[in-house]
Amino acid sequence: MEQIIPWNKIVDVLKYDPANPLLFNTGLFLILFTILVGVYTALRRARTARMLVVIAFSMYFYYKSSAEYCLILAGTVIADYCLGLLMGRSERRWQRVAILTANVLINIGMLVYFKYLNLILETVSSLTSTHFDALDIILPAGISFFAFRSISYITDVYRGTMEPCRSFLDYAFFLTFFPPLLMGPVVRAKDMLPQIKADNPATRAMVSEGFFLIMGGLIKKVIVADFISGNFVDRVFDNPALYSGFENLMAIYGFFIQLYCDFSGYSDMAIGIALLLGFRFKENFDSPFKSESPTEFWRRWHISLSMWLRDYIYIPLGGNRCGRFRTNLNLMVTMVLGGLWHGASWMFVIWGTLQGVLLVVQKGLKYMFPGVSQAGEGQWWRVAVNMFVTFNLIAVTFLFFRAQSMEHVYDMAHQIFGDFHSDVAPQFVYGYFAIVMAMLLGYFMHLTPKRWVTRGRERFSSLPLVAQAIVVAVVILVIIQVRQSDIVPFIYLQY
Repeated sequence: MEQIIPWNKIVDVLKYDPANPLLFNTGLFLILFTILVGVYTALRRARTARMLVVIAFSMYFYYKSSAEYCLILAGTVIADYCLGLLMGRSERRWQRVAILTANVLINIGMLVYFKYLNLILETVSSLTSTHFDALDIILPAGISFFAFRSISYITDVYRGTMEPCRSFLDYAFFLTFFPPLLMGPVVRAKDMLPQIKADNPATRAMVSEGFFLIMGGLIKKVIVADFISGNFVDRVFDNPALYSGFENLMAIYGFFIQLYCDFSGYSDMAIGIALLLGFRFKENFDSPFKSESPTEFWRRWHISLSMWLRDYIYIPLGGNRCGRFRTNLNLMVTMVLGGLWHGASWMFVIWGTLQGVLLVVQKGLKYMFPGVSQAGEGQWWRVAVNMFVTFNLIAVTFLFFRAQSMEHVYDMAHQIFGDFHSDVAPQFVYGYFAIVMAMLLGYFMHLTPKRWVTRGRERFSSLPLVAQAIVVAVVILVIIQVRQSDIVPFIYLQY
């Protein structure tokens, strides 16, 4: 007798599949999250049960991307909770230092093994002229993000800026909470644990803002980033010598807006989903292409990571308190480590080094960027020049972020400076019209004045719930119609 409900197919869909993680832009997530919200709302008066449901969903969310490696996340929760309690009970400084060291070694040890061991062994092999076969090591998704959150928690307890979490359930909820789990933002315990303890429900305003952010994030990811990537950017970066210099330059600009829309789109969705559940995270992107200097760019781009690097690497190294040479050295070390954090490749190290060089040069030639201290308050043409120069400098450095090797970097540079062919521009616009429109849409969304976005969010929030639901449904339907047949993973999923 034929089954009415295809249980086997349902089980297959729910099981771990490395090719199909549970991402925000998938239909399965939409279904499961809708169920979660319903259960979460129904358990409003049962705090413990509600938290257990979210923790279970978060662990399943992580299982769908990393299978049995979800046990690493569970182990990190237990280790952090115990170390935090020990730190709170320790009165002697050497004991507190030992606990902090243990936490750092655990987290850095995980990163070294899963992310960097093959790079280390390959580098040693090349230096010693020996043969090396890469080890079959699977990188657990999001390990860098929850490792940083773990380190910041124990460090803050060590510094005395927060009390250790006494509730295991609260800490488990914080570290496993699924919206920022895979790709950030890097949420800190001192910002989220008080919200967990307060247990405030999501307000109508939070729900409206959450839906607004989710819609914007989906548009950025599916309509802009995915479309540009699969139909143009990837093709050029895979074989730059086959394209003119003009097309290579457009691919660099295309990747820059693709990366922004992909990553900020995820951040918007993560922040929006958290708002639907009653939690507010800080902004992670603040129109970085409007920056008038490299320093301002890193205050606007991936803000949670930039602030983490500042508070837990740059300042402990001495920050800007030890003279110009040490300040520059601290900047270089911080940015190189930030580059290495992105992946086990010397290309990321070069990219991080270039970011450090830009920051050091800016500090040494501070008059080169006159709009840094009063961005937007100078003469309009100076602001425009600062933005143009900063944008292009940063965009060029991101070539090293995306290129597969230095050979590809050379090929792109050779085409741009030796075989530019600006005369292909009309043909490019005609042949890649949809790509050009998608890029322009991405840059338009980014450069839109903040007051326009605020006004749009306020108007959406003022709509009746039924009207909001209709708008959200229409946006989702449009996205389903224009998205590619295959789900495109988020770029930062690999970091």
